Amino acid sequence: MPVKELKLEDLLKSSPKKEDDQDSIKEIAIIGGGVMGQGIAQTISSAGLDVLLIEKNEKQLKHSKSLLSDYMDREIKRWAMTKSDKKAILSRIIWDTSFEKIGDYDLIIEAVDEEFDLKVKIFTELDKKANDDCIFVSNSSTLSLTKISEKTNRPDKMIGLHFLSPVPKIPVVEVVKCLHTSPETVKKIKRFVSDIGKTPVEVYEYPGFVTTRAIVPLLNEAMHILLEGIASAKDIDTAMKLGYNFQMGPLEMADSMGLDEVLAWMETLWNTLGEPRYRPCPLLRKLVRERKLGKKSGEGFYKYDENGNIVN
Repeated sequence: MPVKELKLEDLLKSSPKKEDDQDSIKEIAIIGGGVMGQGIAQTISSAGLDVLLIEKNEKQLKHSKSLLSDYMDREIKRWAMTKSDKKAILSRIIWDTSFEKIGDYDLIIEAVDEEFDLKVKIFTELDKKANDDCIFVSNSSTLSLTKISEKTNRPDKMIGLHFLSPVPKIPVVEVVKCLHTSPETVKKIKRFVSDIGKTPVEVYEYPGFVTTRAIVPLLNEAMHILLEGIASAKDIDTAMKLGYNFQMGPLEMADSMGLDEVLAWMETLWNTLGEPRYRPCPLLRKLVRERKLGKKSGEGFYKYDENGNIVN
């Protein structure tokens, strides 16, 4: 039987097609080097992507570097990471205090404090410097993305990504669509979330989305139980961990999130929705006034050592 001559076009037709790379996001910048910004940067870098992290000044930038390094050192001590992992992650993070290079990036994630005016100011400035195809992401958990997007010239390219803390360890990310977000933007961002090893959950813009709205009443009720003297913080958390298979109890969870952040969520939900279950417990307000903010300050509902472990 004669052997059929293979032509180049036949080989091209028969060979498996490579996945369309058009929707893949490769150049990512993060605005804000706090706990969330650091965690997002670490997560993206761990997925093999380079990331630019921008802070407002050199002092804050140096502080962010130090905190991220210390966090990974604690993970190394726990055998959850190696020294070579840390070196590789840090090598892919670029640190800066300026927006001047922002035009080179196709995704910008804002991770600053939960203040509407601050976020609007940042996105308004970014809108002038970023390339036309760049997607803007806010990590806000309670503020209106639609209102923020309308302050820019690209409302169709504004979307929310609600990462949960600690970012490197929590496998879910809420993908938050505002009124103007285009289907193309949603598609690209869901692929990006999958590319960095997380599971995207698509939600519509609404105060608290799914995770914050559902967890805040639980945290608040646990605080009231403690305030009323029904049980100690440790016993409340033990009951919830063993009774409902939680990895950590609600009070330790609040400490891990940062009590000032939890208070901000509650106040926003209380003011927006007006429902009593979101009204912050007086004990939470007291701790925040005293700057006992949880793990990050060394004391909240519990006291913590330098490695973030509860001191008995």
